Amino acid sequence: RLYGIDPGREHYGCIIDLLGRAGKVDEAVRLVQEMECEPDAVTWRTLLGASRVHHNVDLAIYAAKQVLKLDPEDAGTYVLLSNIYANSQRWEDVSEIRRQMREKGITKEPGCSWIEVNKQIHAFIVGDTAHPKINEINRRLNQLIHKLMGIGYVPDTNFVLQDLEGEQRDDSLWYHSEKLAIVFGLMSLSSGSVIRIRKNLRICGDCHTFAKLVAKMECRVIVIRDPIRYHHFQNGVCSCGDYW
Repeated sequence: RLYGIDPGREHYGCIIDLLGRAGKVDEAVRLVQEMECEPDAVTWRTLLGASRVHHNVDLAIYAAKQVLKLDPEDAGTYVLLSNIYANSQRWEDVSEIRRQMREKGITKEPGCSWIEVNKQIHAFIVGDTAHPKINEINRRLNQLIHKLMGIGYVPDTNFVLQDLEGEQRDDSLWYHSEKLAIVFGLMSLSSGSVIRIRKNLRICGDCHTFAKLVAKMECRVIVIRDPIRYHHFQNGVCSCGDYW
């Protein structure tokens, strides 16, 4: 109104994102409903992100389905919807999502993290066994996790997609690619060096917590760039404010 600008999708998207960050998810939904133009997949993804962060399961499911109507090949949204169902232990719905993915030939890209050490790129995937130092990395990772558990770290099994139980659920989180890359960085870079990691998928919440605690305990700066944004971890906090 102040500058005489007719709002477009980008303007609505920015406000919806801001409302989501502020926890005003109901207001964000009302704004989507009041848009003068049809919401596109980006708009629904923005609402999906807000509902995921604020644990509004019903809204997240609705928003994810709207995304898939507009972009039926979006593998990331299928995976996120499967994750939402898994967190609610709705295993039949998880199976249905995976069936739809198989029928449409949609596959989940495996998580991969890259770190540069001495001008050489080292790549890690979840449960990696190919790296020449993987045994030492896993040993150091296990030691680090037990050390973190001593100061209150609890693996967040909400980020496990499979219907697993107990320790098996915890173990499947331990070997995510960014954890392996962080430990390799601790092993290979001098104590004053920033650990810089590039990741192809959105960092999961458990690895996000892990990186914050490692940065604090090891007095290191860790930077992880995922497809959404940069995460600068230092002194136990992240630059994203835990919203991504």
